Amino acid sequence: MTTIALVDDHAILREGLRSVLEREPDLTIVGEAATKAEAVVVAGHLVPDVVLIDLKLSAGSDFEGLALCAELSRSHPRMGLLVLTTSLDERLVVEAVHAGARGYVVKDVDTTELVRAIRAVSRGESAFDSRSASAMVRSMTSGATADNRLSDRELEVLKLLATGLSNAQIGSSLFISATTAKFHVSNIMRKLGVRRRAEAVYEASKAGLI
Repeated sequence: MTTIALVDDHAILREGLRSVLEREPDLTIVGEAATKAEAVVVAGHLVPDVVLIDLKLSAGSDFEGLALCAELSRSHPRMGLLVLTTSLDERLVVEAVHAGARGYVVKDVDTTELVRAIRAVSRGESAFDSRSASAMVRSMTSGATADNRLSDRELEVLKLLATGLSNAQIGSSLFISATTAKFHVSNIMRKLGVRRRAEAVYEASKAGLI
């Protein structure tokens, strides 16, 4: 039996997923969460085989879900994280994978494909629907990959980072959570190939980014 936790801020969507997935004899829903904080508690308490995560857990932002992937992959490295979301964006697909997701599926896939993805992720395999897989290939073969190109939001965070603001202060300035700000700062340092915030500012300055 594969145990699953559902993370989506819409209760009616969670109910629909539960109804569809529990028709499968080898799948069972053991927990639900509407927010990142709830998801961390549910995952820590129940330790499901698979966590189905919507990226958009707060209005106007895809990054709460990405930050959740990153946190769960650190605290529960063997847990299967599968993104199920409405957004099909090359950058988001790549960022989700870097954050620890084993798969990425768009919400309008049919039930058969979703169930296949859940089973694959539970076995430790990767799972992408055809469009997400194509987005990954495009990002890997493009001249400027999503892996080393800073997003507009990351550039905003970088400029505030250069002024010496903390994650909480950056979050307050951009109307995002401190956790999301921390996630952006971590991505910036990874993309710039540095380990310290000061080094990120130095490298960004040399590259003419700030």
